Amino acid sequence: MGAVIVTVHTADLDPAELTEIRALLDAAFKGGFSDDDWDHSLGGIHALIRDADGIAAHGSVVQRRALHAGRSYRVGYVEGVAVRADRHRQGLGGRIMEALEQVIDRAYEFGALSASSEGAGLYASRGWQVWPGRLGALGPEGVVPLPEEEGTTYVRPLVGDPALPLLFDWRDGDVL
Repeated sequence: MGAVIVTVHTADLDPAELTEIRALLDAAFKGGFSDDDWDHSLGGIHALIRDADGIAAHGSVVQRRALHAGRSYRVGYVEGVAVRADRHRQGLGGRIMEALEQVIDRAYEFGALSASSEGAGLYASRGWQVWPGRLGALGPEGVVPLPEEEGTTYVRPLVGDPALPLLFDWRDGDVL
């Protein structure tokens, strides 16, 4: 557990570090981490844990916009959380989330993320809550409902009125 955690903006990561992070994410998501997913992970603050074998854990938080109840929110959106296979179940994911939550708490109105079934327990244990209402995105041609994301999108803290939809900004690939 003595590995040091650092936070750094994408602009301050060198090409070798970015390549190493991408390799970690590709391995962790077993080929299910697309170029769009990678793009979504960039442009914000990264939390990294390094050990003697390289980057052991990673996560990032990027700014997004969400509309809810007639208001636009600045949201810290968590992306690319992964722990190297040989370091699973050692608390590294929680340490990454702690660092990202500090960024969210200081810089954003709330946090949001889309959880895999493998990651849902970690987020719930840290106080993240499933958004209980409808979800959508502001697409190029208007509002796009995202019912497939309902039940897997978490927020921290729970904000607003779940009777009204939470609408995120549009992006290529998986919108949430």
